[in-house]
Amino acid sequence: MKIHLIGAGKMGLPMGVHLHHAGHDVSIADSSHARLELAREAGLAVAPGADALAMADVIMSSLPDDNALLLVGREVAQHAGQGTVYVDTSTVSQQASARVARACEESGVPYLRATVSGNNRMAEAAQLTVMASGPRAAYDAVLPLFKVLGPSQFWLGEGEQARLMKLVVNLMIAQTSAMLAEALALGRKGGLDWQDMWTVLSASAVGSPILKAKSAQLARRDFAPTFTVEQMIKDVTLILEAAATSHVPLPQTGLTLQLLHAAQAQGDGNQDYAAIIKTVERSAGLETDL
Repeated sequence: MKIHLIGAGKMGLPMGVHLHHAGHDVSIADSSHARLELAREAGLAVAPGADALAMADVIMSSLPDDNALLLVGREVAQHAGQGTVYVDTSTVSQQASARVARACEESGVPYLRATVSGNNRMAEAAQLTVMASGPRAAYDAVLPLFKVLGPSQFWLGEGEQARLMKLVVNLMIAQTSAMLAEALALGRKGGLDWQDMWTVLSASAVGSPILKAKSAQLARRDFAPTFTVEQMIKDVTLILEAAATSHVPLPQTGLTLQLLHAAQAQGDGNQDYAAIIKTVERSAGLETDL
């Protein structure tokens, strides 16, 4: 297939590289010259502009927020060729996605919301989970592309279900970090060894896949980001907005957002979202430099 990818970020670029290695003709566009240079080095063609949209069998996008999706979605609706499928993998609001859906429907462009679960390292390892919604025929047509990106794919319905499912997943991820922050602070304050706690937690009944995935890095107190505090603030804000729309009380999630804001205020905004561990440690009078 001829694929045009908009967004060469930490998620978009590795997805494009995997599709290229799978034999697809992949071109890419991005506002960052540095990211485009990385794409060239990976063997991808750089092709900005409306012509690339018109020539693609599939247009994919990996974008940072609602405003970017609305801009790109409008361009896709205006310039996509007949029969082109538009696939967006971003984490955005259901409201913005629905606006893009209406524009695409008016232009006759099948639109798939194909959110992905996993961080940049999982994207690089082709271990993403794809959660898709939109026209079933379009999903079936591009399913071989999703299988290149990771081992698990799900079709959830004709509308915005994939957007909501991504928020449900990320709620669990954010709350796991908050739970860890409190548990680890309690253990440290009582004299437990930091690495001993990680060893026991990983082997215990609470040793979930995400906890085990984080353990090797955090046992060294390495807070290099796979997903930053600032990015998680965006996602948890979307979660709470979705909850407000549906009148669902999420008190624990609201507290987690406050911890994330505290971490950002303390200078950890560009560190991994697990840096809220340090926020709770500080509130308990513990040193964060071990």
